[in-house]
Amino acid sequence: MNNTKCLTDGRRQDSERRRAKILAALDQLAARGDDISVSAVSRAAGVHRSLIYRHPDLHAAVTTRAAEPQISTATGPSASKQSLLTDIANLTDRIRRQDAHIRHLEQRLAEALGEQVWQQAGLGGPPDHDALQKRVSQLEQHITELRQQLADREDDLDAARAANRELIASLNTTKDKQ
Repeated sequence: MNNTKCLTDGRRQDSERRRAKILAALDQLAARGDDISVSAVSRAAGVHRSLIYRHPDLHAAVTTRAAEPQISTATGPSASKQSLLTDIANLTDRIRRQDAHIRHLEQRLAEALGEQVWQQAGLGGPPDHDALQKRVSQLEQHITELRQQLADREDDLDAARAANRELIASLNTTKDKQ
């Protein structure tokens, strides 16, 4: 029985010693202003990460300290880890938008240069192609209107000729009767 008691006491003392090393390493990292994480604390204490994860009170102590704003001894402005992560996310989004804008501008430049080369090579139509197409459409519409007017006038002329023939025919028949 005495042997079991010795082993139990030794295990308890080892557990307390490793717990004290973890808490001391946590205090040391916080005092230096280093990044606090389970990995950083376990490395500084010389223990395995699973020890911290197996003890909820140690894990809570590490996560609580990691969430606290760090007091920097350095002069100048300081930023929290969360604000830096937010800045990184914002900058990443800004870079993505700028990349899309650059791709759009490159596409427009490529189209403009392609059109210019096409024109200079003599492959393209005249520079006012759209204006000429519009004018052609207007003239075609005008031709259609003039053809309709001509057809209407020809119908009127045919009707007038028919009326003249009838009048002349009636005049000729009245002269023959006299």
